Amino acid sequence: MKEKPKRYSASLVLPKTLVLVGMMGAGKSSIGWRLARKLSIPFHDTDQEVERAAGCSVADIFETWGERAFRDAERRVIRRLLSDNIQIISTGDGAFVDEECQELIKDNAISLWLRADPEILYERVIRRDTRPLLFDGDAKQILEEMVERRYPIYAKADLTVESNDDAHEATVDRVMEALKNHIYD
Repeated sequence: MKEKPKRYSASLVLPKTLVLVGMMGAGKSSIGWRLARKLSIPFHDTDQEVERAAGCSVADIFETWGERAFRDAERRVIRRLLSDNIQIISTGDGAFVDEECQELIKDNAISLWLRADPEILYERVIRRDTRPLLFDGDAKQILEEMVERRYPIYAKADLTVESNDDAHEATVDRVMEALKNHIYD
């Protein structure tokens, strides 16, 4: 007999893990953390999990071992997290682009694309120098090219919610509404 989903909030029963996907700067970590707190369930950021396992930053992993090594570590972390209890997972921007990761997520979780306008993304990502994929060239142009390639892939997620310049809580509310509609309809 299949176990009933645990009720985490008076207004929402999350039947399985929620995985947030999307571009760097879309707000996956900040929204994910707030959602997890609201639902009283664990939150994990795959970049932080990879950094913890490697003992160094994502940027250091890219510089020392390259993007391929990072993606391998990210895939292992996602597989491990998805085998655990219901939670919220924030992924790196390339995770859902990886076919194996995308399949793991689609088979084991609800995927939600936090979609943001490229201008908003750029304004957010230039505030920090922790985005190794933007280091080699014009950051705005690189970001625009990534958006063009990746948005059609992110569109394969189960749900899409806009992440714009309003308050985090407004985005959390949109995510909660999308989840309710997805789960209960």
